[in-house]
Amino acid sequence: MNSDKFKSSAILLFLLILFVSSHTFAQEQRPTPERPAVADDDVVRVDTTLITVPVSVMDRQGRFIPDLQQSDFHLYEEGIEQEIAFFETADKPFTVALVLDMSESTKFKLKEIQDAAKGFLTQLRPDDRVMIVAFDKGVYVLAEATSDRSVLASAISRARSGGGTSLYKAVDLVMGERLNRISGRKAIVLFTDGVDTASAGSTYLGTLRTAEELDALAYAIQYETYDDVVEAMSGHSASDQDARGILGTAKGEPLDVAYKRANRYLNLLADKTGGHLFYAASPKSLTEAFERIAKELRQQYSLGFYPTTRAAGKSRQLKVRVSRLDVVVRARKSYIYEAPSPPPGAKEQN
Repeated sequence: MNSDKFKSSAILLFLLILFVSSHTFAQEQRPTPERPAVADDDVVRVDTTLITVPVSVMDRQGRFIPDLQQSDFHLYEEGIEQEIAFFETADKPFTVALVLDMSESTKFKLKEIQDAAKGFLTQLRPDDRVMIVAFDKGVYVLAEATSDRSVLASAISRARSGGGTSLYKAVDLVMGERLNRISGRKAIVLFTDGVDTASAGSTYLGTLRTAEELDALAYAIQYETYDDVVEAMSGHSASDQDARGILGTAKGEPLDVAYKRANRYLNLLADKTGGHLFYAASPKSLTEAFERIAKELRQQYSLGFYPTTRAAGKSRQLKVRVSRLDVVVRARKSYIYEAPSPPPGAKEQN
C-alpha cells in the first residue's frame, strides 16, 4: 500500500516537473519584442514644438545664393543663439494660397488680375500645390490645394467682382483654417489694395497675430485703387482736394486714413513673416511681382529650432545671420509660441 502511494506521488512529482520545465522553455523560446532605443533628445522634446523659419539669402544684386550649409546659419531668439535642429535646402515643393481681392474696386481690372494670376501658375513647378481663394464681402474657396493646373486656372476664371471687402476675414480663414493644417513649406500670396470694409469677427491685430503663429510666408501685391475709388464716389478727379477730404469707407473711416492703414497692414504682414510687399501700378508690374514671388518661393532655406522657453502666447523676436559677407538675409522677425495640445487621455507631467 505504502509502495503504491510512493509510486503515485513520484509520478505526480515527475509530471509537475515536466510541466514546469516545458512552460519555462516555451517562455524562453517566445520572441520578445525589441524596445527601440530612445535618445535623450527624444525624451526632452516630446512636449515641444519645432519652430520653422523660412530664409531667403541673396547677394547685393538680388541673386539667390544656393550653396549654403547649416553651419553657415546662426539663429537668435530674443538675442540668444539657438541650436538649429532642422535644416532643409531650397529645392523642395511648397503649398501656396493665392488670395484675390475681388471687391468692387477691382471690377475695372478683373481681366488683368485673372491673367496675371494664371501666369503665376506657370511659374511654379509641377509638384507645387496652390489653393485659390477670392473675397469681396464674403470669402470663397474656389479650389482647395492641388497641383492640377487646369483646375486652378478654371477657379481663377470663376472669380467675379462684388461689393464690400472682407480682407481680414480672408486672411483669417486661409491662415487659421487652411494653411495651419498643411505641413511643409507654405505661403500666402495676397493680391489686394489692403482696405478692409466688411470683415466680421476678424481684425487687423488678430490676423497679424495669426500670421506670427503660423510658419508660413506672407507676400502681398498691393494694387492702386485710390484714384478710381475717389472718382467713382465723388464724380470728381482724384486730384480734387475737396472731394478727397469728404470721402470715407463703408465703416465711416476717412478714405485717406483707410489707405494709410492698408499700406501699414500689408507691410507688417509681410515683415513679420519674412515675406515681401510689392506694388503693382500697371499690368506689367503686376506680372513681374507674381514672377518674383514664384522665384523667391523656389529659392529658400528652412531652419528649425526647439524653443528653450515655453511660455505660450508671447511674441518673441527672431534674427537670422549668415556667415558670408555682402549678403542680404530675409526671414520672419517674430513668432508666437503655442504649446502643443496633449493627446486625448494623456496625463500632465511635471
